[in-house]
Amino acid sequence: MMRKGKMLIAAAAVSLMLAGCGQGGQTETAPSAETEASEEVRAEETEPETPDENEGAVYEDNFEVDKEAVKEFGEKIQLTVAAKDLKQLADLTAFPVYVGLPGTEGTVESREEFMDIGAEQIFTPELVASVTAADPDELSPSMAGFVLSDGGTANVIFGVSGGKLAVTGINY
Repeated sequence: MMRKGKMLIAAAAVSLMLAGCGQGGQTETAPSAETEASEEVRAEETEPETPDENEGAVYEDNFEVDKEAVKEFGEKIQLTVAAKDLKQLADLTAFPVYVGLPGTEGTVESREEFMDIGAEQIFTPELVASVTAADPDELSPSMAGFVLSDGGTANVIFGVSGGKLAVTGINY
C-alpha cells in the first residue's frame, strides 16, 4: 500500500512539473483522480514479478558473478547432465557453442544444430561422470568461465554471455 502511495505522489509531482512547463499563457489542469488511478494501474501491469535472486542479475564478466549464483547454475547443469536432458542443456547454452566431440569441427552454431547431434553423443559416460562428480562450491572464475569437472578432461564450461550465465563449451 505504501508503494502505491509513493507512486501516486510521484505521478502527481511529474504532472505538476509538466504543467509548469507549458507554453506562455497556457494553463494546464492537474490530472484527475481517474488519470492518476489509470497511471497507477499501468505501472502495476508493467512491473515485473520478482524473479529468483540471481535470475534477473546481469553480469559484465565472470569475475563479477557471486559464488551463490555460480553454485546454483553449476547444480542446474549437473541435474541436466545427470538426466541427459538435451533440451534443458540447450536452454542453458549460449550459441554458438564449442562442443569438442571427436571428429567434429567443434563449433555448434545454433540450438537446432545442437539438438541434431543427439543426447547419445553429447552425454558420454565420461562427461556425465565428470560433471556430476564436480563440486559446484569450489568453482573459481577465469577468463574462459567456470569449469564443471571432477578434474578429468571431460567438462562443461559456463560463464557470462550476454550478461547472463550460460554454457559456453563442452569438452570430451
